[in-house]
Amino acid sequence: MKGFNLSSWGLQHRTLIIFAMLLSLLLGTVAYFKLGRAEDPNLTIKVMTIDVNWPGATTRDLEQQVVEKIQRTLQEVPNYDYVQSYVRPGQATIFLVLKDWTRKSQIEESWYQARKRVNDIRQNLPQDIQGPFFNDDFGDTFGSIYAFHADGFDDVQMKQVLLSTRDHLLQVPDVSKVILLGVQEPRFYIEFNYAKLAQLGISPLDLVNELQKQNAVEPAGTFEGPHARIYARVDGDVKSVQDLKNIVVQVGTHNIHLGDVAHIDKGFIDPPQMSMRRNGERVTGLAVSMTEKGDILSLGKHLDQRIKEVQENLPAGIFIEKVVDQPSLVEHSVNEFLGHFILALGIVLAVSLFALGVRTGIVVALSVPLVLGITFFFMWRLDINLQRISLGALIIALGLLVDDAIIAVEMMQVKMEEGLDRFKAASFAWSNTAFPMLTGTLITAAGFVPVGFALSSTSEFTGSIFWVVGISLIVSWFVAVLFTPFLGTILLPKVQPHHSHSSKNSYRDKLSQWFSRKIAWCVKKRKWVLLTTVLSFVLALVAFQFVPKQFFPDSPRAEILIDVQLEEGASYTATLNATKQVEKLLSSDQRVRDYTAYVGSGSPRFYLSLDPETPKNNYSQLIVYPKDIEQASQLTSDLHNRLIQQFPHIRTRVYRLELGPTVGYPVQFRVRGKDPEKVREIAAEVRDIMRQHPNVRDVNFQWNERSKAIRFIINQERARSLGVSSQDISRTLQMLLSGYTVTQIREGTELIDVVARAKADNRLDTAQMGQITIRASNGKNIPLDQVAELRPVLEEGGIWIRNRLPTLSVRADVSGAQAPDVSKQIEPMLNDLRKMLPIGYSIETGGTIEESAKADTAIQSVMPVMLLLWAIFLMLQLQSFSRMFMVVLTAPLGMIGVSLALLITRAPFGFVATLGVIALAGMIMRNSVILVDQIDRNISTGQTPEQAIIQATVGRTRPVLLTALAAILAMIPLTLSTLWGPMAIAIMGGLAVATILTLFFVPALYAAWFRVKS
Repeated sequence: MKGFNLSSWGLQHRTLIIFAMLLSLLLGTVAYFKLGRAEDPNLTIKVMTIDVNWPGATTRDLEQQVVEKIQRTLQEVPNYDYVQSYVRPGQATIFLVLKDWTRKSQIEESWYQARKRVNDIRQNLPQDIQGPFFNDDFGDTFGSIYAFHADGFDDVQMKQVLLSTRDHLLQVPDVSKVILLGVQEPRFYIEFNYAKLAQLGISPLDLVNELQKQNAVEPAGTFEGPHARIYARVDGDVKSVQDLKNIVVQVGTHNIHLGDVAHIDKGFIDPPQMSMRRNGERVTGLAVSMTEKGDILSLGKHLDQRIKEVQENLPAGIFIEKVVDQPSLVEHSVNEFLGHFILALGIVLAVSLFALGVRTGIVVALSVPLVLGITFFFMWRLDINLQRISLGALIIALGLLVDDAIIAVEMMQVKMEEGLDRFKAASFAWSNTAFPMLTGTLITAAGFVPVGFALSSTSEFTGSIFWVVGISLIVSWFVAVLFTPFLGTILLPKVQPHHSHSSKNSYRDKLSQWFSRKIAWCVKKRKWVLLTTVLSFVLALVAFQFVPKQFFPDSPRAEILIDVQLEEGASYTATLNATKQVEKLLSSDQRVRDYTAYVGSGSPRFYLSLDPETPKNNYSQLIVYPKDIEQASQLTSDLHNRLIQQFPHIRTRVYRLELGPTVGYPVQFRVRGKDPEKVREIAAEVRDIMRQHPNVRDVNFQWNERSKAIRFIINQERARSLGVSSQDISRTLQMLLSGYTVTQIREGTELIDVVARAKADNRLDTAQMGQITIRASNGKNIPLDQVAELRPVLEEGGIWIRNRLPTLSVRADVSGAQAPDVSKQIEPMLNDLRKMLPIGYSIETGGTIEESAKADTAIQSVMPVMLLLWAIFLMLQLQSFSRMFMVVLTAPLGMIGVSLALLITRAPFGFVATLGVIALAGMIMRNSVILVDQIDRNISTGQTPEQAIIQATVGRTRPVLLTALAAILAMIPLTLSTLWGPMAIAIMGGLAVATILTLFFVPALYAAWFRVKS
C-alpha cells in the first residue's frame, strides 16, 4: 500500500498514540464491568399458545367444531410455520409456531394478526366455548423460583402471603413477572344426595336457580333528592357457609332450607390444579422472571435482600426456600468460562514470550489487552453479554488476534537485521504486510459470517460468535499497524545489522537451511506432494463418515428431569400417588441432594431450552438435584433403570437439560393422516421398526390410549313425550358429577366459586345415576333411567393435531450413540413402510435431524455471501483469477486434520463444530494468501520463481508456526466444555494439518500451478 502510511503516521504522533492506548484500556475496563452476565444468549421462543375450553364436548367435537377452524385461519398468519394442537375432552391447547427465520421485529405483528384473525371467526365457533385465550409470553424464563413451606397454614392464608410477597418482588428492579405456583383456589361446595332429592321431588336445577336469585347483584334504583343522590340497596347476598345453609327453597307448597337437603362446606378446588412439592412435602411457590435487558447478577442480589426482608416479617411456621437460583448458576458459569479465558490468555502470552524472546514477546503480549479492551467496548454497545457463547468466542479470538501483531513484529525484526533503523523498519510493516494482513483478517472474519447472519433460532443462539470474533480480528489489525509498531520502537532489542549477503543471513542458521532443502524438494517433487495431499483429503472424507454426529450436547447443568405420565384419562390422585412413589425412590438415593415435583403440569420454564408441558391430570415432572454434579450422568442412567424395574406400569423418562434450541425426544418420527385409527396402525409399525435398532430405548407414543366414558343413550321419543330435553340432562349431569358453578361469594378482593355437585359416594357410583331426577317441562321430576340408557364406552382421551391432521409422534431416547446417527440408520428401515402408505398418510422425521436440518439450511443460505466476500477479498489482494482459485483450493484441506482429531478423541461433530470447520477454511486461506503475496513480491524484486517460493516460505515459517501454535494451544481450555469441546478439537486438528500444508503443499501447488521450472 503506497501513499499514506498509518504506521508512520502513528510514530509521528506518539502522544496521540499513547492517549489512544490508555483510552482503549480505560474504556475496555469500564465496559467489562458494565457488560451483562447470562448463562446463555437470549433466544426468542417463536410460539404462541391459544387455549379453548368447551365443557362437555368430546375430543372429536372439539377438534371438528373449534380446533379445525382456528388452525385453518392461523395458516394465514404472516411467518406461519406450523400449528399443532393438543385436544382432549372439553379442552384444547393450540400452539402457533412461526418460521425459524422470523426476525424478532416481525414477531409482534404476527401475534397481533393471530389474535385478529381468530377473533374475526369467533362468531363461527360454538357460542358456549370459553376463550380463546392467547398467551404470547410462552417463552418467559423464570430463573428464580421459591418454595414456601407452611406448617399450620391453609391455601387461603398462603395465597395472601404469596400475593403480598409478589407485590414486594415486583418492586425489585429488573423483575418482569411473578407467578404463583401450587396454590389451590378455595371453593364453596353444595353436595346433594340423589335419593334424598328424588324422595322430596326436588330437581337439582331448581335449587341452582333459587341460589342464583338469592346472590345476584342487581341495581335497586336511586332517590334523586334536591341536594344529593341516594342509592337503594337490597340486602341478601350470600357471604358465608351459614348464609348458604339458610337459603330457603320452595318444594311444592313447603319451604325448606338448603342446608336441610345438601351438605355445604368450604374447601378447595377438586380435583386440584397443579400442585408443587419439595422433597416429598407439599408446598406453594413463586416464580420470578427478568426483564429482557436486565442484569441477572444484580437481580439475584436484590431478590436475596428482598426475600430476606419478607422472611423476617412472616409468621412463625412459614419458611421460604430458594429452589431455582439462576443468578448463582450464571455467576458460576461465567466465572468458570472466565477461568478458561484467563488460562487461554496465559497460554497465548507464554507462547509469545517463549518463542519470540522476552522483549519481543512483550510487544505482542501488550497488543492483547488493547484488542480486548476495544472489543469489550463494542460488545457493551452492541448489548452482547458475557455468556457461554460470547466467552467461548473470546477464547477462539485469543488464538487469532495475535497473528497480525506477530507478523508486524517479525517484519520489523527482519528489516532491522537488514540494516533499517527502527522508524523505517516499523513503517515498513505497513507498506509491505498491512494489506495482505487485512485481507487475511477479513477472510478469517468472513468465515464466521454464516452464523452471524443466518436467520434461525440456532444462529440466534450462537450468533455472538461472529460479532465477538469479527470485532476482535478487525481491531487486532488496527492494533498491529498502529500500536504495535510504536511499541516495537520502544521495546524491541537492538539488532546487529548484517550488511553483506543479507538475504542469505536472514536464513543463516542450520534449521533454515534444512527447511530450505525440504521446500526445494517439494517444489521439485510437486506431483508427489499434490497427489499425496489429495489422497489424504479423500481418505479424510471417507473417515469422516465414521465420526459420530450430534446437534447440540446436553447442558452441563446439574439438574436431572423425570417425566411421569400415566395413561390418558388417569386422575390427578393417581398421578399424585405415582409421583409419591418416585419421590420415595429419590429419597432413598444418597446421591440426591433434593428434588422438586410439579403434579398436573410441568415445571415453569426455569431454563431457556426447557419446553414446558401443557397442564394435564395424568402428568407430573420432577426436577432432581444431585449432591455432586460429576455424578449427574451416572445418576441419570441409574434412575432410568431403577424406575423401569420398580414401576413398569408407569411411563417415565429420565433426561438432562438441552443446550441450544429445544428438541425434546432426540429421535422422533411423526405419522400423519386423516383417520386416527389408521394413524395408530402405522405408528405401531414404526414403533416395531424403531425397536429393532440396538441404540434406541424407551420407544413410546405421544398419545395413543383411549379414555373411559359413559354414554347416555337418550330415547328421544320418550324424552319428548315427557318434556325432557338433552340439554336438561347434560346440565344436570354436569352439575352433579363434575360440579356446576352456580354463583360466587365475594370475600374482599376475591371471588370464590360456589359449586353444586353430588356427594362423593354418588359421583363414584354409576349404579345410582339412574335415580337422578330431571325437571320436565310440565314441572314433574323424571328419573333419568326412564329416558336414557347408560353405556360404558371408550373415546379419544387426547390427540395431537398438526397442520389440521391427526399426528402421532413415535419417540425414543438413545443410548451408546448419537441421536442423528441413530435417526439416519432408522430412515432406510422405514422405506418399505413408506412405500405402502395410503394416499394422504406420511411419516415425517423429527427430533434432532429436523432441528439440525433447519439450522444447516439457514447456514447454507448465507454461505454464498461468505463465498462472495472471500472472492472479493482475494481478488482485491491477488488481482488474479488463477491465484485466487489456487488459494481457494487450500480451504477444504483442513478436513484432513479435522477427521483425524475427531476420530482419535471420539468427539461428536455437531452444529458448533460445523461453524468451526467453516471458519477454519478462512484461517487456512489467510495463511495461504499472505504466503502467495510474499512469493509474488519476491519475484517482483528479481528473484527466480523457485527462489521466490523457497525464500518466501522459509521467511513465513516462523510467524506461521507461532500463530498456529498460539491458536491451537489457546483452544485447550475450550476442550473442557461440552459445547465448545468438539469445535476446539476440530480447529486444533485442522489448523495443525493446515499449517503443514501451508508450508509444504502451497509451495508445491504454486510451482505446479504456474509451471515453475526447478
